[in-house]
This record gives sequence, C-alpha cells and structure tokens, in this order.
Amino acid sequence: MEIPQMTLMDRIVILDQNGYLTPEVRDALHTIRKKGNEAAHDARMFRLSEALLSWEALYSVTRWFIEVYGPVQLKVPDYKDPVPNLEQQIEIAELAIRIKEIIERLNHPEETEKEGKDRSHKELPGFTTVWTITYKDHSLDIPYFLRDAFLLPQRFPKSETFLIRLGAVQQARIMSELPNDLEGLHRYVKRYNDTNDKNFFDELKIYVEEEKARRKLIVQRPGELFLFFKADHIIVTEDLASVPITNEEFTGFPKFIEQLNQDEIYTVGQLPQELVILAKYESVGIGTVEKLFNQLKEKANAKQLV
Repeated sequence: MEIPQMTLMDRIVILDQNGYLTPEVRDALHTIRKKGNEAAHDARMFRLSEALLSWEALYSVTRWFIEVYGPVQLKVPDYKDPVPNLEQQIEIAELAIRIKEIIERLNHPEETEKEGKDRSHKELPGFTTVWTITYKDHSLDIPYFLRDAFLLPQRFPKSETFLIRLGAVQQARIMSELPNDLEGLHRYVKRYNDTNDKNFFDELKIYVEEEKARRKLIVQRPGELFLFFKADHIIVTEDLASVPITNEEFTGFPKFIEQLNQDEIYTVGQLPQELVILAKYESVGIGTVEKLFNQLKEKANAKQLV
C-alpha cells in the first residue's frame, strides 16, 4: 500500500498533538508555512515587515530545536532584526552620475591623472559630487545626499538672518536653490552686501563637512538614535531616552523646559534629532540649547559608566 505523502501542515499537526511543540514554536511553524506558500504562488513584491516576521519565526524554531536537541553548552543569542548594509546602497540617479564620471575618465585619462582627485566609486553612497558651488576663487563640492537638504538658518550663526530674508523671497531654502556662484547672492534682498555672501560661503563649507561626518556616523551605526548639535553628537540609548525633561533633571532654564513640555516633549527620546531647532522658542538662544546639550552629554556619559 502506498503511504500518502505528508504535507508540512500534517507534520506540524502531528508534532503538536504529541506534545513536542510549544505554542510559540507551533505558531512560528505555521507562519513559515503560510509565508512560504505565499512566496511560491504570489508574484507580488513582499513588504519588509512580512520578511521580518518570517525571519523572527525561523529564529524561534531554530532556537527551540537547538535548546531541545542541541548540545547543552550551546547558548542561543537573543533575537535581533537583520540590519541592512547601508554602505552598499546607492540610488540609481547617483549611480548614473558615477558611471558618467567613469566614462569621462576613460575618455580623458591624462586629465584624470593630472587632477589626481579621489575616485567617486571608492566613496560611500551619497558622497558623489553633484555640483560645485563657487565664491570668487574658492569652490565647494556638494555631495549627492545634500542635493535637496533644507538649509536650517540656525545652522549658520553669522548668516541666520540673511538666510531667513533669502527664504522669504524663495531663495536658499534648500541646497538645490543655491546658484552655482554665490557672489552676488545678497542682491536678492535689501541692505546686504558681499560680506554676507562670503560669510555664508564660509559657513556653508562648515555645514557640508558636519553633514558628511553625520552621514558617515549614521551609516556606520545603523539603527541607533542620535542627537546632533553643530559638529558634536550624542548616542541616545534606551536609558537616556527615558530621562524626563524636568527642572530636576536639567537645571538653569525653567522657561525653556516649560515650553518643551507644552509642546508635549516630556522625555529626551522626544527631542528633535537636530537640537539647534530648539532655538526657535521664545527667549531661547543657541547658548541655551548648547547648555541643554552639555547636560545631555553629561547624562549620556554617566549612564555609560554605570
């Protein structure tokens, strides 16, 4: 007599009826079975959340099998979601720029050797130069990831009012609105001059370098939460994120704390990633934000030592 072939569903049911499976493992096996069937018969693109659900189910089954049937001394690590390798991701538009650059180098090898520039294909994704901004005899390369960056006026101390005025006439709100040559930018608004153009260009160079450093940090430490203040940063752990924003925890600016709480910012984890934004509050200058940042850093350092 031919023995009927058992399906995965049949095997799960038999194992469960005989008491081999815990409810968690049984549900995990059913998740794997259902998602496997969907993947085999459904041509649609699956969402990342669905893939992570299957991944965690596979982990649960593997852990169960090792703990029940594996060596006693083998310890299964805690589950963690897989982290995408951001260093390998590159957008199609940026890839096209890099290919064009490679073709130009191949067509003009003598110019490439003479210039001696770094090869963009060795750079992190997002760091390919999109265009170059100049001011008189100076130049600044703008990387791809900053092509549409919002130019927050508070990031430019000497040029803050200048940028606000330019924004009012729809100039210099985002990076892509800037002209290739900043000389004469002041002509869009009244009562400004060449000095303002120079100050802005100098601060723009600092801004680009700070943003590059932030980008590298985020790529190298994916999944972590940061608070940024100018060129400095804090890694926000779960312990730090849960610290309440109160006058007891942060001293020296009760009115500032009150305004944050009124905006329903009650813990460190609810603060904006870019802290200079907080200078928008009434009677709060960049100096007050810096004091808050320094106290945050002290707490972060203290919690790391515990």
